[in-house]
Amino acid sequence: MYSGITQGLFVVKALIKRPGLFHYSVVLNKELVKDLKIGSSVSIDGVCQTVVSIHEYEVSFDAIKETLAKTTLNELFIGRKVSVERSIGFGDEIGGHELSGHIFEKGTIIDKKINGENVCLSVQTSEACFAFIKPKGYIAVDGSSLTIGLTDKKQRSFEVYLIPETLRKTNFGNKNIGDNVNIEPDMKTMLLVETVQNYFSNIDDRLTAIEKKLQHFLTSTH
Repeated sequence: MYSGITQGLFVVKALIKRPGLFHYSVVLNKELVKDLKIGSSVSIDGVCQTVVSIHEYEVSFDAIKETLAKTTLNELFIGRKVSVERSIGFGDEIGGHELSGHIFEKGTIIDKKINGENVCLSVQTSEACFAFIKPKGYIAVDGSSLTIGLTDKKQRSFEVYLIPETLRKTNFGNKNIGDNVNIEPDMKTMLLVETVQNYFSNIDDRLTAIEKKLQHFLTSTH
C-alpha cells in the first residue's frame, strides 16, 4: 500500500526492452534504499513495481506486458525522471489516501493552466473510469494523492490543482496537453459506486419476483 505522497523524482539509468517486458533501473537515494530488499514494493509513477535487484543506489524492476499496456511505463527512456514512493509500513502516517498502485488506465491531459506558481491540469478518462471520479473526492495521478476539482461529464474529464511542493517532487510541471498520466481512482469510491451499480443492475428482476409473490399471495387469499 502507498499513501500518494511522492518522495521525489529519480532518474532512469538503464532500460532493456524485450517483447512484453521492460527491465529498467532507477537511481534512488540513501533514504529510499534503506532496508529495501529484493521483493519489496515501490511505486514508480504510481505503478506498484517489485524490486528485482539492488546495486548500491541503483534499483531494478521488471514491467510486464499487462503493466506496459495499462500504464505510462511503456514510455520510459534512459534519463527520464519518475516519481517514486516506498510502500508504507505499519504505523506510518498516511499523508494522502490509501493507494494500491494498481493503475486503472492511462488518462490524457487535455488542458493546462498556470496561475503564478500553481498549475491546474484537466485530465480526460474513459467512461468506465469517469464513473468513479467525484468532485472533492480523491484521485491518484502518477502516484500522487490529489483532490478532484471541477468535473466535466461531457468530456469525461476532471481538474486537479498542483501546489509548488507537489510540482517540485513530480513531473506535473513538465506535463503538456496530449501527455498521458496513470490514473488510480479512490478504492472506497470504486467500491461504493460498484455496489450501487450492481444493486440497480438487476432491479427489474427483483421487482418481477416481488410482483409474482404478491400475485401468488393475492390468489391464495381468495
